[in-house]
Amino acid sequence: MDSRSNNAFAAAPCLAVSAALFFLGTGLAPLWPLVWLGPVPVLWAASRISGRQVFCVAAAAYALGFLNEWSYLRTVLSTSFVISFLALSACLFAVGVVLFRICLVRGRPWLAVLVFPAFWTTVEFAIANLSIHGTFFNISYSQLNFLPILQIASATGIWGISFTVFLFASTVAALLAPAPRSKKLPLLVGSLVFIGSVLAFGAWRLASTPNSPTIKVALIASDAPENLNAGTPAEIQQMFERYADQVRLLAGQGIQLFVLPEGIGPVNDASLLAFDALFGKLAKESGAYTEVGIARITPSRSWNQERLYSPQGELAASYNKHHLLPPGEDRFTRGTERAMVSGISGKWGLEICKDMDFPLLSRQYSRDSVSLLVVPASDFVVDGWLHGRMAILRGVESGFSIARSAKLGILMATDDRGRVLAERDTIGPSFASAIANIPIRHDSTLYSILGNWFAWVCVALLLVCILLIARSHS
Repeated sequence: MDSRSNNAFAAAPCLAVSAALFFLGTGLAPLWPLVWLGPVPVLWAASRISGRQVFCVAAAAYALGFLNEWSYLRTVLSTSFVISFLALSACLFAVGVVLFRICLVRGRPWLAVLVFPAFWTTVEFAIANLSIHGTFFNISYSQLNFLPILQIASATGIWGISFTVFLFASTVAALLAPAPRSKKLPLLVGSLVFIGSVLAFGAWRLASTPNSPTIKVALIASDAPENLNAGTPAEIQQMFERYADQVRLLAGQGIQLFVLPEGIGPVNDASLLAFDALFGKLAKESGAYTEVGIARITPSRSWNQERLYSPQGELAASYNKHHLLPPGEDRFTRGTERAMVSGISGKWGLEICKDMDFPLLSRQYSRDSVSLLVVPASDFVVDGWLHGRMAILRGVESGFSIARSAKLGILMATDDRGRVLAERDTIGPSFASAIANIPIRHDSTLYSILGNWFAWVCVALLLVCILLIARSHS
């Protein structure tokens, strides 16, 4: 083992390869298989270089890899926050790699295999509970194009995905580390059984999708300047009328629900009556539920609000956004109530954009037996794919379909297995629309019932691992 200090030559290539794998495997357009391999090079180096070198190599690899979102994050968040969060995340990742190294050096490869994914899942769970951005930075979102692995979220939440991906990496690295074959075989068998079971469950859940009633949904949004930046009351009214015209154009196609994006314009006390009359009449004329997102302004306070009108022309439900994105939404009052309506088939729930970054709210809707979530949104163009698909995971976790209409993003309809039923980029045309037949069913998932049980198992597993590490040193 003394030769480890002489293997510093391995540090640079391992750093570079891990950074490249993370850079390409995460971010706004991730290549999901690369994340499974991302930690392997630095974990491989862990038992071959000194502890201090391991920490530096792992932290640098993580930080460089996640620079793929640098430009995007600085348009949404302050530069100081991005730098601080990236540095903290890189150091925490490095701590996980060091724990892996300690276990290997002390001849406990099975402990190394478990401590790394348990540590990282615990870190992500803590971040999700402490950060105003919820699960936004979770590594699991890199897997959104890999439907079989997503299905485990219906049982464990997002935490099961992170654990499985990093368990694979730690197992590969442990199998490549110097150790007797007798110790490696149980690692291989145990990990294969666990990961194989996760993927088999995912394949089974996808194949066993039940037949359900569907409704025909139209998603509509516009990124045209005149529909994004209306200033005078006359311009705002014209913008509302243009959206209404788009609904009328599609009304003859049997649409049962129209979903418009978040915050299409401000509505104050003076204009509320006319606004409700316009969209209430529109819903009645089209014979369809019609949802629209607005900035609801009053003299004392304001809300980022979603309003849903029934085919009878009445306001069926309104919802105020719970999770606001600073600094742009600091002017709004945070909503605290859920909103539901008994739709054409089953119950429908309402959320807005960033609310979908937080599993708890969706899980509460699941306990209300919601079968469809109606979600207006507003993205930042480049994150349209990522943020749209992040919402998919809430449907998988909590057992409902999602109709999400985002300006500056992607119109997207998905079922409770995470299948994309329709999608269209809103960039380009004056108005973009997407039509989908969305299944309306409620699937009472284990995660919706038991919540973050798996995350707490990972916390307990980490504590046990640390205890065993400490005892092995004494």
